[in-house]
Amino acid sequence: MVLHDGKIAAVGKRGKVKVPGSAQIIDCRGKVITAGFWNSHVHFTEAVWNDAAKAAATKLEEHMQTMLTSWGFTTVFDIASFLSRTNALRARVESGEVPGPRIYTTGEPLYPRNGTPSYVGKEWDIPQASGPEEANALAWQRLAAGADGIKVFAGAITKAGVIPMDPTIIRSAVEVAHEAGKPVFAHPSNRVGLDDAIEGGVDVLAHTAPMAKQYTAEELARMKKQHMALIPTLELFPYEEKKFGGTHEDEEAVLKTAIDELKSYFAAGGTILFGTDVGYMEIYDTSGELESMSRSGMTWRDILASLTTTPSTFFKATQKGRVEKGMTADLVVLDADPANDVRNLAKVAYTIRAGQVIYRKP
Repeated sequence: MVLHDGKIAAVGKRGKVKVPGSAQIIDCRGKVITAGFWNSHVHFTEAVWNDAAKAAATKLEEHMQTMLTSWGFTTVFDIASFLSRTNALRARVESGEVPGPRIYTTGEPLYPRNGTPSYVGKEWDIPQASGPEEANALAWQRLAAGADGIKVFAGAITKAGVIPMDPTIIRSAVEVAHEAGKPVFAHPSNRVGLDDAIEGGVDVLAHTAPMAKQYTAEELARMKKQHMALIPTLELFPYEEKKFGGTHEDEEAVLKTAIDELKSYFAAGGTILFGTDVGYMEIYDTSGELESMSRSGMTWRDILASLTTTPSTFFKATQKGRVEKGMTADLVVLDADPANDVRNLAKVAYTIRAGQVIYRKP
């Protein structure tokens, strides 16, 4: 394979592809090459990103590797962070100063009235959408400031319980985003939040919703008809159980419920996107999520698609997601074959974005 000027210039058998004498050689014998991975649910909210505009590049690069590039991510969708900070970070990434993935972002999410989640800090007490007009204004504000999509809390977990967002408010934000050609993500939490997200016409469910127990046949049919994508974030739920004092049995039970929801939507032909909620969750290693997804009936090829071709198509990044001549040279070099064990998708030797190595295993 020959990469040139950020693109894949040639792919073929050894001896059949002309390699320029000046080329930098990466020896991939015994390894597996795939298209670059997408993580469709991340957050740039950890303290290390707070001073993204001025922090030492080496410090940012180090955490970028820990969080993303050492796991093969060449493109990510941040679906809740402070937009000014994330804009500063991605400007430094795009300049080449901080090696990292392509960053899409929603910036600050839209909450229902009195629906600031109980697990976020006081700095997240931001303006809330009390009606369609406010949602319309806030959505346009985000997009004007550089957001690539909108995030709504269809169900926000607060000390008073799960506060739903009225579907008319969600619909208002969706109409703004769709007019601009941007996607809308929804945090559902429970059945009411799930149904409000569906009624509001969102594009992506940011999580499965174990609090809802199981998707109904009607929900599955509407999700499929509306071409909604699902990001499972399976490992999040046992992480939360453990964080708040749940037992091992509680962790296993909530994980099984989430896996069963994924299984039902995948079996219905629904769109599945890989995402981990990393940045909120501190489990950077992706092998657990990969293994849990495989328990839903998804094969290693299905899971690889959720990392590559599916998000590239869904988010209309048509030059990404495949290892073909003319495509953007976003690649992952794996130390082992995922056909033998899906967890091998986490064994990354090199991460290459637009022909540049942004991570190499020490």
